[in-house]
Amino acid sequence: METTDWKADLRQRGYRLTPQRQLVLEAVDTLEHATPDAILCEVRKTAAGVNISTVYRTLELLEELGLVSHAHLGHGAPTYHLADRHHHLHLVCRDCDEVTEADVSVAQPFADTLRETFGFETDLKHFAIFGRCAKCSAAAP
Repeated sequence: METTDWKADLRQRGYRLTPQRQLVLEAVDTLEHATPDAILCEVRKTAAGVNISTVYRTLELLEELGLVSHAHLGHGAPTYHLADRHHHLHLVCRDCDEVTEADVSVAQPFADTLRETFGFETDLKHFAIFGRCAKCSAAAP
């Protein structure tokens, strides 16, 4: 997603692209799956005066506006990525921490089974599956 798209998306919703919002969006774009602390470190490379409260407030607004999304990829802080209007699952390697994105259609039969059996509606875009990536599986004894 380009900066001009961010400007248009924000303006369409009655907001403007402030320097802080742009820096946070650019950091999320650059880092792909990042915690608020990692986003703050990236933002501070350009704007040393930005604090963690600004990052959290900005991420909250950007998520409400549908520009970023978060997922819980472990027990720590949530990670943020551009929403890019494409929902995906997160495959998290327990050995190397690599995160691979997979289309939600891969898990649709599972979600359908949960709905049919338990009446449970699954939010697949926040879904993280932990295991071992292909590289780590190949290297394991």
